[in-house]
Amino acid sequence: QVHLVESGGGWVPAGGSLRLSCMASGINFRLHPMDWYRQGPGNQRELVATITGGGGTNYLDSVKDRFSISRDNVMNRVYLQMSSLKPEDTAVYYCHTIRGGLDFWGRGTQVTVSP
Repeated sequence: QVHLVESGGGWVPAGGSLRLSCMASGINFRLHPMDWYRQGPGNQRELVATITGGGGTNYLDSVKDRFSISRDNVMNRVYLQMSSLKPEDTAVYYCHTIRGGLDFWGRGTQVTVSP
């Protein structure tokens, strides 16, 4: 069974930084692309960043120069380093992967950026 557990969220003033972590189990981690999504108040869930098993990355345009996704294929973890945070980054951030054509999500971690 696939489990994804996020950590690292919290409150931060605008301009600050946070590092999110997601620990994965139940998958052959190094073979799976991993994603970070977010859902802000009143908004639909959106894809923030993706990293392939080989380390290729892709980002939402609005975070491209501020966020960095990385992974540790030994520790089965994926990270999202967030810098220069803005109030509009406030959201619940979710770790996501796909196995066997099924979507798997963590429970999310709240990130709140104050003006």
